[in-house]
Amino acid sequence: MARPDLNLLVTLDVLLTEGSVAAAARRLRLSPSAMSRALARLREATGDPLLVRAGRGLVASPRALELREQLGPLVQAAEAALRPQKPLQLDQLQKTFTLRSREGFVEGFGPALLARIAREAPGVRLHFLPKPDKDSAPLRDGSVDLETGVVGDSTGPEVRAQALFRDRFVGVVRAGHALAEGGEVTLARYLACRHIEVARRAGPVGRHGPVDEALAASGQARDIATTVAGFSAALALAQATELVASVPERHATGLHGGMHRFALPFTVPPLTVSLLWHPRLEADPAQRWLRGCVREVVAEVLGGDPLSFPG
Repeated sequence: MARPDLNLLVTLDVLLTEGSVAAAARRLRLSPSAMSRALARLREATGDPLLVRAGRGLVASPRALELREQLGPLVQAAEAALRPQKPLQLDQLQKTFTLRSREGFVEGFGPALLARIAREAPGVRLHFLPKPDKDSAPLRDGSVDLETGVVGDSTGPEVRAQALFRDRFVGVVRAGHALAEGGEVTLARYLACRHIEVARRAGPVGRHGPVDEALAASGQARDIATTVAGFSAALALAQATELVASVPERHATGLHGGMHRFALPFTVPPLTVSLLWHPRLEADPAQRWLRGCVREVVAEVLGGDPLSFPG
């Protein structure tokens, strides 16, 4: 079987993008007849009409629509591979990077990260997005450059991950709360209070996350008064009520200033918060620089060994 002409991939990508033989010919600097012959070869190679006349224009076939989703990244990767890589000049870099994280990360590390970037690459902007789930689609489709979070079952197997820091859950209450006074917080005192559950999506009360899983393993359960979608909402409620919030200590440090924090009176497995990115960005100099900035800033802010248990 003869090997396909890979040059046709570029032609097909332009044809599907333009949706017009004449427009594609102009973009590729070919004559309309040469482009028509290329389209005929593509139809023969794929066994599909690809572009079908509809009135005065052309419409893409279902197979063409499917190929259009695949071809863009493929052609871009091929072009990048054949293009000499220029040395990264941070003082001339003009780019916006998008970083997705759960609340607490921006508050805890954002100021130092922005200061570092302003010093090294003043033309760079950071766009922080909330992370409502662990779906890897934003990394895969390129709408997000970097993420921080805990690697889970829904994290795409192709996603690269590097540990940033370890974290553990702690209890947080308002100043003056009963658990802030009277000595050690025992399991009985903890369970006697009403609690705030943090859950990203709807589901049975008390079934979300490692805190409730750890209690359930010993036949215990919290008295859940309310469920919220994030740490910041949980801490805001805890600060204004008698409710107890159980949140990651380091991830939420910037959110619970002025409140009383205590060690949970039962064992909850620690969390490892990682930096996540798609492998297509692995070798990009600007992306490598940004990942290095995030890693170093996190280590500086936390001090010591960020992968050891917090003190």
